[in-house]
Amino acid sequence: MAASLYIGLMSGTSLDGVDALLVDFAAEQPRIRAACHTPYPPELRAELLELSHASHPELHRLAQLDVMLGELYAAGVRRLLDEAGAAAADIRAIGSHGQTVRHHPHGPHPYTLQLGDPNIIAERTGITTVADFRRRDIAAGGQGAPLVPAFHAALFRHPDHARVILNLGGIANITVLPHQAQVPVTGFDTGPGNALLDGWSARHCGTPYDAAGRWAGGGTSSPRLLQRLLDEPYFALPPPKSTGRELFNLAWLDARLDGTETPQDVQATLLELTAASVARAVAEYAAGAREVLACGGGVYNSALMARLAVLLGPRALLSTAELGVDPQAVEAMAFAWLARETLAGRPGNLPAVTGAAHPVMLGGIYRGRL
Repeated sequence: MAASLYIGLMSGTSLDGVDALLVDFAAEQPRIRAACHTPYPPELRAELLELSHASHPELHRLAQLDVMLGELYAAGVRRLLDEAGAAAADIRAIGSHGQTVRHHPHGPHPYTLQLGDPNIIAERTGITTVADFRRRDIAAGGQGAPLVPAFHAALFRHPDHARVILNLGGIANITVLPHQAQVPVTGFDTGPGNALLDGWSARHCGTPYDAAGRWAGGGTSSPRLLQRLLDEPYFALPPPKSTGRELFNLAWLDARLDGTETPQDVQATLLELTAASVARAVAEYAAGAREVLACGGGVYNSALMARLAVLLGPRALLSTAELGVDPQAVEAMAFAWLARETLAGRPGNLPAVTGAAHPVMLGGIYRGRL
């Protein structure tokens, strides 16, 4: 059994905590054996948010956070094993994405930085850990993201019609899955997903997110503000492209407000921004897709999903739950799968998605205890 069990770790742009997933790949269809979510302590989350937005991060704090996150991820693995009734010896590998605090794949010195020291994870758990997935793709000339489309293709590709997989995390991204095996899979970050909605809700309501989109649903989207937001050059860039909090943050939003909008109407407009930018991307790059399968935390924002259903029509908008895959589990499962690919010596990136010059094996391997 041990050869088929993997753990995927994922902490997304929303910075709410780490998702740990125990996945059994013994059968053709991966099976989730156990899952748990370890929230970030408020102080750690505040530090990460500050580090994500600061112009000149303190290296001492950066290094300490790297270790602190490594310890937290390792604790999440130990908790997962306890809940699953599994032993470290049963696990072939951990795939840990880490917490992105900088993503800058452009310019003369492109880079991306994820925290959560894999040495700590491997040492504390005794389990071989695969981590640092993005940087090899960037070294090969790619964006380093998104990396999950290869897993989407393995799990969700339909033999008869094209599909889009929509991840509604802090940043939204799409994977376009043609039904023809010879046609390359494509995908990219469409723009903000939950990040601006969550940040604005935290500022004005004191809550980490707008539950079910109820606050946004009581406001009125401003066409003028929406147009100013959509004038952001990122939206017009052709793929491959990726983005993050470095661009789409509250300072970016503040610079585009004119002071006439109420906070609730701004929230309604931010919801419309996410829905409109996703719908535009699907219309331009996946016009022939019959259905859109959504995953990520945004699936639980019913107001956002309702608006997406309208704008994506006549395509059907479904949750991956309807295919038996928990929408909150997709990304963590993907990094368990990518860890498996790396240990098997297989590439994990898709050059048609990231823009890399060629396929590469992703991540470094940090061996468990001998």
